[in-house]
Amino acid sequence: MLSLGKSNTTSAGRRYVTRTMAFMSGYVAINVAAILGAFDDMASPVAAWGLALAVSAPVIGQIWATLALMRESDEYVRAVTAKQFILAAGMAMAIASVWGFGESYADAYHLPGWLIYPLFWLCFGLAAPFVRSSR
Repeated sequence: MLSLGKSNTTSAGRRYVTRTMAFMSGYVAINVAAILGAFDDMASPVAAWGLALAVSAPVIGQIWATLALMRESDEYVRAVTAKQFILAAGMAMAIASVWGFGESYADAYHLPGWLIYPLFWLCFGLAAPFVRSSR
């Protein structure tokens, strides 16, 4: 990823940055509009599901962009990024499972399911400095 130093100077790295900026711009725009109340009067369940799909599309796109970076990169970047991705997914699932069981059995506060996405990227950022080898 970008933390690999010169990976963003490769054509795959530049495409990743461009794709990330494009997807996250849409994500931010929809969420800022929601915060500002643009969707407060939405009465139709169909429109509400349309909004849910619209805000989810950039998330799906970002995941695709990361997988495309792995596909388009050399073996080293592919292996390191894949290891970081797998570790982050495992960490995020473990944390979400612990919290979910806490909700079920220990009366923990309910958190919305969409938080798994930022949690995944937080875990990715925490794991990345420790994964520097393709072994």
